[in-house]
Amino acid sequence: MDEIELKTAPADFRFPTTNQTRHCFTRYIEFHRCLTVKGEESGECERFAKYYRALCPGEWVDKWNEQRENGTFPGPL
Repeated sequence: MDEIELKTAPADFRFPTTNQTRHCFTRYIEFHRCLTVKGEESGECERFAKYYRALCPGEWVDKWNEQRENGTFPGPL
């Protein structure tokens, strides 16, 4: 049987506390900035996607995706 390896986002010195809300939000923004610069076909942005998906609650991501589509997202993309 193959062993499954589980990983989460690596520690980031910008977010030293256990509350990872800002870390989650920053990784989400980094992912979408990367897509803007590198294009959606680039695999280079996938690590940011893995990070924010590991850190952020799904409800937040759904809300942010909806806000981006409506042009009301509060962050700098």
